[in-house]
Amino acid sequence: MIIRVVVADDQEMVRTGFRMILAAEPGLEVVGEAVDGREAVDVARRLDPDVVLMDVRMPGLNGIEATRVITNDATIRTRVLVLTTFEDDEFVHGALQAGASGYLLKESPAAELVRAIEAVAAGDAFLGPSLTRQVIDELTHRLPDRDQLARVEALSPREREVLRLVARGLTNAEIARSLFVSEATVKTHVARLLQKLGARDRVQAVVVAYESGFVARDV
Repeated sequence: MIIRVVVADDQEMVRTGFRMILAAEPGLEVVGEAVDGREAVDVARRLDPDVVLMDVRMPGLNGIEATRVITNDATIRTRVLVLTTFEDDEFVHGALQAGASGYLLKESPAAELVRAIEAVAAGDAFLGPSLTRQVIDELTHRLPDRDQLARVEALSPREREVLRLVARGLTNAEIARSLFVSEATVKTHVARLLQKLGARDRVQAVVVAYESGFVARDV
């Protein structure tokens, strides 16, 4: 199955670079481009891609607002992978809150970009390791969100245990080994906790875990 991708970036050279990288991957196809957030939304609606690679800093409608529009529109099934630079760190949390399924540094190796696209297209989340600690630091320096904590406390003990491991960045297979259960059982727990938290995917579940104060920075 071919993963259909749209590249949204206001710089033509950046779009061309990503297109060339992805063209070398047999399982990926760039089906469209966008020069700003508004066009990214329009292209997502028109072409129904699996993933939009979304730059944060774009003229007019920026990447965060475009992500929010896409993820809040029930008619759009496209998932968003945010592309950022170190200078854009302050925008990453906003992008995740807007519904992005992951974020990645533009300077990341091509292989990591491909892995991120594949993970997001499969319904999983991808947190670029270079930025994860900075996002966690930002979330844990805020006062706990009581509404978020109430959602976490409504989880079963096992679901809270799984959430804690998800927040640590463990995969389903790693969680299964840690808890001595099957991977299928972990998938069931993850699906249930996402539903109870009102989280679109694992990334948003991690945000809830830290914003609520359920998971501390040193976990």
